[in-house]
Amino acid sequence: MSGEPVSIAGKAAWLADADLQKLLAALSADGEEARIAGGAVRDALLGQGVTDIDIATTNLPDGTIERAERAGFRSVPTGKDHGTITVIAGGRPFEVTTLRADVETYGRKAKVAFGRDWKKDAERRDFTINALYAEADGTVIDLVGGVADLDRRILRFIGDAEARIREDYLRILRFFRFYAWYGEGRPDAEGLKACARLKGGLDALSAERVRGELKKLLSAPDPSRALLWMRTANVLTQILPETGKWGIDAIHGLVAAERDLGWERDPLLRLEAMLPPDAERLRALAKRLRFSNTEAERLVEWAQAPEPAPDTSELALRKLLYRHGKGALRDRLRLALAATRAKAVADDNALKSAGGYARLLKQAEGWEKPALPVRGRDLEEIGVTPGKAMGDLLRRLEIEWIDSGFTLDRNALLERGANLRET
Repeated sequence: MSGEPVSIAGKAAWLADADLQKLLAALSADGEEARIAGGAVRDALLGQGVTDIDIATTNLPDGTIERAERAGFRSVPTGKDHGTITVIAGGRPFEVTTLRADVETYGRKAKVAFGRDWKKDAERRDFTINALYAEADGTVIDLVGGVADLDRRILRFIGDAEARIREDYLRILRFFRFYAWYGEGRPDAEGLKACARLKGGLDALSAERVRGELKKLLSAPDPSRALLWMRTANVLTQILPETGKWGIDAIHGLVAAERDLGWERDPLLRLEAMLPPDAERLRALAKRLRFSNTEAERLVEWAQAPEPAPDTSELALRKLLYRHGKGALRDRLRLALAATRAKAVADDNALKSAGGYARLLKQAEGWEKPALPVRGRDLEEIGVTPGKAMGDLLRRLEIEWIDSGFTLDRNALLERGANLRET
């Protein structure tokens, strides 16, 4: 490092935590060293909140356990074979990992040797901004130029980009994910070219890892630029071929609506904005990427729900909500509102439509699903025997109740049921 020393002291309140300092001191005694590593240092330099604090150390795993327990902390050998021990200090978990150097890499897995060389440990990490360390007093140790890259908001692979990707093809998606969160301007040219050339390696990754990176990317404040570069490099269609003819144009308007209207970032809604509303294709996508049942149902229900016209009446909307569900209609309306708001800058008709969708969305969010006033036991009172005939009659009565605008009460429905039973 050159120039004035860089420090996170004063930028990271968590650095003063007594248990953290006690742990660092225990791991740094008698000629050993321990430093805070990676994302916690990066985010502290950016003034962002930090949730996970990782520690790198020259101690071997058994030494980490011994020193931590001697200091009064509990240790868990979560990844001991790879050098990682989880230390519980003050009720908070800290992942403590022995310095490593890759001996041989093959995809996600790697044979590693424990060591004492901080530079070699830094050089085996993925990006320069993720290979920063900090001493207990906050002094930042930068061995790969990560501070300068962070200042310029450049995301850069450490060393040869292709070599780093071949070690783990998930780094292609991590390149775009970290660019979405931390990058500005054009992505690093060598990194982008390497991602484009090696995108076929993504096919060998597990669905869970691809899905996890995709959701993290879509959780960024504004993922639109990263998605654009993913599409340019043909990486997006590699993992989401469904976007091929549909595109990502709606993302920018959705992000703007989130910002202007105070909506929470919703990775799944952002994904819907990129996908054709085709229930069968979305079922296949959810199965391929192993989405949860809840997420898969949301995608399919959104695809099956119609998009209301902006001048839809409140009663007509209530009928749609009852038939298709509040969640599906809310997704439809949010995407429609975001799209029309984006067009409204130069289109008066779109401005009018946006007003209509805003009205419908407010009504939808305040809607509570009403209960059909009659049940099977009510029909038994008029002599209907449980079974298929009762189910058919209930469905016919429900249709008439919906068509009435949900106004028919129990007595009216029972009377209608008796009449239908006789026909």
